[in-house]
Amino acid sequence: MATTATEAAPAQEQQANGNGEQKTRHSEVGHKSLLKSDDLYQYILDTSVYPREPESMKELREITAKHPWNLMTTSADEGQFLNMLIKLIGAKKTMEIGVYTGYSLLATALALPEDGTILAMDINRENYELGLPCIEKAGVAHKIDFREGPALPVLDDLIAEEKNHGSFDFVFVDADKDNYLNYHERLLKLVKLGGLIGYDNTLWNGSVVLPDDAPMRKYIRFYRDFVLVLNKALAADDRVEICQLPVGDGVTLCRRVK
Repeated sequence: MATTATEAAPAQEQQANGNGEQKTRHSEVGHKSLLKSDDLYQYILDTSVYPREPESMKELREITAKHPWNLMTTSADEGQFLNMLIKLIGAKKTMEIGVYTGYSLLATALALPEDGTILAMDINRENYELGLPCIEKAGVAHKIDFREGPALPVLDDLIAEEKNHGSFDFVFVDADKDNYLNYHERLLKLVKLGGLIGYDNTLWNGSVVLPDDAPMRKYIRFYRDFVLVLNKALAADDRVEICQLPVGDGVTLCRRVK
């Protein structure tokens, strides 16, 4: 979900289901699914997501669930969506801004061809290394070029070399919401015509439709205005075609057309 501890919230309450697995209470992690029905969301997970989830992703998901910042992770259904999307567009050269423990990163790496690449950036290497054994076990670590630190300087360095312009097939952004528009302007130079940028958390726990005086967690309220501004900007940007999906906490896909 993000790359900073300030965006993390206390670990969600969990309960065991009939199979002995930990079943997350949907009401405690509403920003990972916007479905109103807990049972319907659990049905999707149990029927279509978990049975097809690669063992390496399941292991990483379970490791991440024990981390105190686990609300920052990509949901399992969103990981499945990203994996399918990468295959559908035939992506080969990709980028991820905001990695956390690497669940979405692993979903992407597994979908890429053997010679595919991911430039991955996060300010916290320790979190990435928590999930690295799962990535290595899956045999896809060689596809990942991890850079620790803020993403903007890396993007500026890439833009400085003309060979990088229009060279990326897909970028997934799941990081600091206050920089999404700064990322957007730079990524439009780096993504090819017809390439995709995916912005995560664009429905931001459903807070985008709440009145300003509604009760919200502190970190939700802090980033809410940035998400609202982003959504309006993307809707008005004629350089991209957009599709906002209620997957996870909301994902907006931008296809570069100019």
